[in-house]
Amino acid sequence: MFFLQMSGFPGSGKSTLAREIAKRVDAIIVDHDISKTALLENVAETKLEENLLGKISYKVDWALIEFYLSQGKSVIFDSPCLYDEMVRNGTTLAKKYNVKYKYVECYLNDFDEVNFRLKNRESKLSQIKEVKSMEAFQNTIENSKKSEDDPYLVVDTSKPVDTYIENVMQYIGHNR
Repeated sequence: MFFLQMSGFPGSGKSTLAREIAKRVDAIIVDHDISKTALLENVAETKLEENLLGKISYKVDWALIEFYLSQGKSVIFDSPCLYDEMVRNGTTLAKKYNVKYKYVECYLNDFDEVNFRLKNRESKLSQIKEVKSMEAFQNTIENSKKSEDDPYLVVDTSKPVDTYIENVMQYIGHNR
């Protein structure tokens, strides 16, 4: 069993990679965009601040992650990892349920390619449609949070997923 924390800028390939891993192993994906979109769709008329909705949706995500880990399931958390609290929560839950903690960053340092992907995907209400500034893009890429105590894997997602999926599977301990 494992808990895999995904990271990367929106449009970098986190969901694509998470789905490919889940096809190969028995793992549940908790996708932050699904929980946040569900909240946005159902509280639109209440005028709740989007920042508050983000915090609430993360609370839902972590509750689901803990529930699935407590049931003996491997979990993949598909979300950018921009806060130290996310790494703390992930490592704490992995220890609590005695599972391997893994962290994969989908790295795509190509402003134009990210914007192309964002504009051409079927997006959820919570997802951005394009990157507005190079500064915001670079800031996010440079400030993803990682565990200082656990090894992590960075994959170049400018390439097709089949060029790096075996490295990811080996890293999480599921070689074929």
